[in-house]
Amino acid sequence: MNNWTAIALLSLSIGLVAGCGGDRQPFLGEYATIDLLVENGRVLDGSGGAAIDADVVVVGDTIVHVGATGFSESDLADRVQRRIDAAGRFVTPGFIDLHSHGDPLETPQMENFLAMGVTTIVLGQDGSSPEVVDLSAWLKQVADKGIGTNLAMFVGHGTLRTLSGIGLEKTPAGEHLDRMLTMLDETLDYAFGMSTGLEYNPGLNAQPAELAALAEVVGRNGRLIMSHMRNEDDEALEASLAELIEQGRHARVHASHLKSVYGKGADRAEQVLDLLAKARDAGIAITADIYPYTASYTNIGIVFPVWAKTREQFEIAKVERRDELADFLRERVNRRNGPEATLLGTDPYTGKTLADLAHELEMPFEDVLIDVIGPDGASGAYFVMNDDLQARLLLDPAIGVCSDGSPTGFHPRGHGTFARIIEKFVVEDGVLSLPEAVRKMTSFAANVLGIGDRGRLAPGMKADLLIFDPARIRETATYPQPLSLAEGFDVVIVNGRVAREDGRLAPTLAGQVLRP
Repeated sequence: MNNWTAIALLSLSIGLVAGCGGDRQPFLGEYATIDLLVENGRVLDGSGGAAIDADVVVVGDTIVHVGATGFSESDLADRVQRRIDAAGRFVTPGFIDLHSHGDPLETPQMENFLAMGVTTIVLGQDGSSPEVVDLSAWLKQVADKGIGTNLAMFVGHGTLRTLSGIGLEKTPAGEHLDRMLTMLDETLDYAFGMSTGLEYNPGLNAQPAELAALAEVVGRNGRLIMSHMRNEDDEALEASLAELIEQGRHARVHASHLKSVYGKGADRAEQVLDLLAKARDAGIAITADIYPYTASYTNIGIVFPVWAKTREQFEIAKVERRDELADFLRERVNRRNGPEATLLGTDPYTGKTLADLAHELEMPFEDVLIDVIGPDGASGAYFVMNDDLQARLLLDPAIGVCSDGSPTGFHPRGHGTFARIIEKFVVEDGVLSLPEAVRKMTSFAANVLGIGDRGRLAPGMKADLLIFDPARIRETATYPQPLSLAEGFDVVIVNGRVAREDGRLAPTLAGQVLRP
């Protein structure tokens, strides 16, 4: 081949390459605009697998690509609306809080949740939801006003009892029971399930036949029962779980904030987990969640007997059974680690223990409960759990994470839970790997709820994302200062929009009211 022939062939090759390049389809060319490109991150997809180096591409509210990208410089300049460099940080799905509290009509921003990486909250817990016949109208109000996180809603069993006219009745009249079951059936068109609060009025009055009838409706609709069980005291825990497992013959069931009040040790946790495992082996679809603290938080009525929980019952008991009531309160509080272990969170007692208040008033603490506070006069944190037991529960693969917190509750769990999981259990103690911790707080929670398009980073999933360095995550909330926001979740993305970045809320609310 002479020189002129070689030159001609080289020119032809260059021309062909140039021609092919000119006709080449741009990367993800089916999208005229790329709304968000998260580059150079270590992606944990939420499944529990190891992190990969990848980019995440978002169009609208949806992830369209996870992996290497091939945008040209002109594409980056012309098509990509926002680029975030996640180098040195992890990119994960947004966390899903399986058990939350709050009123989105009062505090729509839900910044306490966003600050700790939560992009979806679950309300309507403990048997209590907004006391409205048409819950969908209330949800429309929330959607119209806007909300910072996504919202998955449950309908409360106790609320249904009230609305159907059952109230505190132990054996509902047939027409009232039918009305409650009909209301439940209708509400499950747009609620993710039913919650029970069997330690609280009016739900504590429910008997097995009623719970079975409710479970049949929930199961027929393919929904979930989330239960604050009847009694979380250690000696009653097996019976409470057995009651929930019985409902699990008809529907999927979930034990909220699983704990053993004054139970101790990892061996006790193993016994509880074995009971759940045997139920699953028998075909019961049962899961649970916990929060990573050894103090619970609820109304002071938790320490009162069943026969003195309502105001009417209490006023009668105070006159007719005063000594019996005082004895009951003295014994129960002392079994729950004494009055020093009850930290009140309601004005004018906020920040004082029951022991502090008794000393201040120069009264026995049981008299303070009867004559000053009453069963509906305060809420508090109760230091009644064991570190080793609760930590062992957390490690089980079928146990997820919840805060049981709210924007205003006087307990650090509402502002610190998800940061604490990473800071303490992943980084400091090393008992959970980061992929497993993320799985518990994302895809596991989504699967429990039956949410198919969130909880994982994959094409087609909704774009709820977090960008953070685990070493920089900090739970700043404490029992004395429980409303301090978590730190270290640098970017929180909800439905493809940046909701919080570098400690600042976006001006618009990006959450959605979810439908099952």
